[in-house]
Amino acid sequence: MPETRVSVRKTYKLYIGGSFPRSESGRTYLVDGDNVALASRKDLRDAVVAARKAQPGWAGATAYNRGQVLYRVAEMLEARRAEFGTLGVDAAELDAVIDRWIWYAGWSDKIGQVYGAANPVAGPYFNLSAPEPTGVVGVVAPASFLGLTSVLAPAMVTGNTVVVLAGAPQVAVTLAEVLATSDVPGGVVNLLTGRAAETAPWLAAHDDVNALDLTGVSDPQLAAELERAAAGNLKRVLRPPADGNDFRRDPGLQPMTALLEIKTVWHPKGF
Repeated sequence: MPETRVSVRKTYKLYIGGSFPRSESGRTYLVDGDNVALASRKDLRDAVVAARKAQPGWAGATAYNRGQVLYRVAEMLEARRAEFGTLGVDAAELDAVIDRWIWYAGWSDKIGQVYGAANPVAGPYFNLSAPEPTGVVGVVAPASFLGLTSVLAPAMVTGNTVVVLAGAPQVAVTLAEVLATSDVPGGVVNLLTGRAAETAPWLAAHDDVNALDLTGVSDPQLAAELERAAAGNLKRVLRPPADGNDFRRDPGLQPMTALLEIKTVWHPKGF
């Protein structure tokens, strides 16, 4: 008589510094019958430390290299279509997700040409403006897969590192598994699952986070509280569009340029 095999149930863990730890608190919660790690304030601090450590190397990589990494993410998503289908992502949304990663990959070595400039000046100088990444970006992510991609990819391609509070945990952690096998350096993306209302205030107030993306915040009161907390160290705050989050439309350049700083350099001309 054949033995009855018990299948292995997956626990959806955090993604911090390129690894998949459980929450330091040991807490979990159920989502559609799955065990999901419930992130704590300590987990968030660890994620910010990992993001800050990875940021100089990721920003210092060539734009071409960052584009190749994002394209590799699209390749790996294509290879795992069936798995995302079992998580409720329909084929049309997955097509849009993959296409968006490719779209941002193509911008990696072009955004600097479009957003930078050689400025006319009245004097014997060169005056050049060049975009640079803002640094560590905290993201309260939307629940949809396309929404998550639409806030994560533009931050990555411009050389920022990211701490994400995930909206749909199973899909987000599975994406993290894709990132971990797509040449994304550890710490570039750090993903926390749990209750955004619990961890987002600590993310907004953290002094080593340079920008805060509130695209996934639907509660106006919570959004206002997070903006006030972010003002403590003059964080750049990205608010949801006034006309709603329709992630199917052309995103344009704003999601990338919103997370860039402009550095202007003066240099004397030779005689």
